[in-house]
Amino acid sequence: MAQYDTIFKNATLVNQDGEGPANIGVRNGRIAAIGGLASDLAAETIDCKGLHILPGVIDTQVHFREPGLTHKEDLESGSLSAVMGGVTGVFEMPNTNPLTTTRETFEAKIAAGTNRMHCDFAFYIGGTHENVGELATLEKLPGCAGIKVFMGSSTGSLLVPDDDGVEAILRAISRRAAFHSEDEYMLEQRKDLRVPGDPSSHPVWRSPEVALNCTQRLVGLARKTGKRIHVLHISTGEEIAYLADHKDVASVEVTPHHLTLDETAYTRLGTYAQMNPPVRDKAHREAIWGGVSNGVADILGSDHAPHTTEEKDHPYPQSHSGMTGVQTLVPIMLDHVNNGRLTLQRFVDMTSAGPNRLFGIAGKGRIAVGYDADFTVIDFKRRETITNQWVKSRAGWTPYDGVTVTGWPVGTIVRGNRVMWQGELVTPSMGQPMRFLEALPV
Repeated sequence: MAQYDTIFKNATLVNQDGEGPANIGVRNGRIAAIGGLASDLAAETIDCKGLHILPGVIDTQVHFREPGLTHKEDLESGSLSAVMGGVTGVFEMPNTNPLTTTRETFEAKIAAGTNRMHCDFAFYIGGTHENVGELATLEKLPGCAGIKVFMGSSTGSLLVPDDDGVEAILRAISRRAAFHSEDEYMLEQRKDLRVPGDPSSHPVWRSPEVALNCTQRLVGLARKTGKRIHVLHISTGEEIAYLADHKDVASVEVTPHHLTLDETAYTRLGTYAQMNPPVRDKAHREAIWGGVSNGVADILGSDHAPHTTEEKDHPYPQSHSGMTGVQTLVPIMLDHVNNGRLTLQRFVDMTSAGPNRLFGIAGKGRIAVGYDADFTVIDFKRRETITNQWVKSRAGWTPYDGVTVTGWPVGTIVRGNRVMWQGELVTPSMGQPMRFLEALPV
């Protein structure tokens, strides 16, 4: 007879070997046993009858705005939004103020997140012309998800639009680097295509060619340097088709908003649909779904990029690009599962196993003995309506306000602790940095 801290019983487990009934025994924050466990004991037994347990969902692209922009989000509020939506871990981006480009700014964020964020976390370090000489050391810091490079859509030293600058960064590093791939030179040339007051001109300015041209340049540089790249938030069918031939060097992220919204969003939502790269028409949306179906798309990231309603209400193009997304990732995608667009196992592959595979996260991404007891517990057939009031982001709004979905997160378990259960925050924040196989302490 074995003794556990917690047994999760009577659930349907969804994992790399399929789905089926099993109980999970947790000890010291890790999975200690999977099976019947009928005669075993636990300090707490949680009955999950009628529910599915998934490996903890990891959102590998969020902007939590701390430090410097905390009027619209901070590490505490952003991670609260994450766990209320069933997300157990996040990779957070470096475009803060000050920028996350040095050991000092990075370690300050680690300190700010530890035991304050509600989920586990990793932070990207921004790759720039100025810090290229330190990147080989910076990318190995504990809690670092890797290097993030903005080839378009940024300001100041975080913008690296030129091939020489990107090549220098790739040559300096050994881990997979993540890229915002829009051609800054083309964006500058096309600025006059923005129509004041008309956000539907956003995808005209930031055209499919702007994205494809940059992605082609980026793949060429990856091949030239023999390095791995991760292309974020793919928004065009042309990029999906192109990247199909370059999967040896390039991994691919797609987002719920590019899989869900289309050109009609600008009529309904105005500037609240404004993102970089932009939401495009139905043909691009369907082509991205094709990339999900055929495996070109590796993972899902929300690109949670909150702005206040005041900032979104500025007339286009002064309005800010970005929307909330970390809390709605699970319900929006479960609704797509229920509608037959992807399987539950494919969703798991794109939100836990996929991040583990691409980034080498130690001890996360599977329901397996020895792994962290990170679980996203869902009621697969529960119907709920997403509302602005439900969203815990400091921004306080979602583009899916009023949208009814089927499939709902009912539990967020982080290292064996029930953080969210049935819509309530039940455990104080205890977030810890993630560990990575390519940056384990010696």
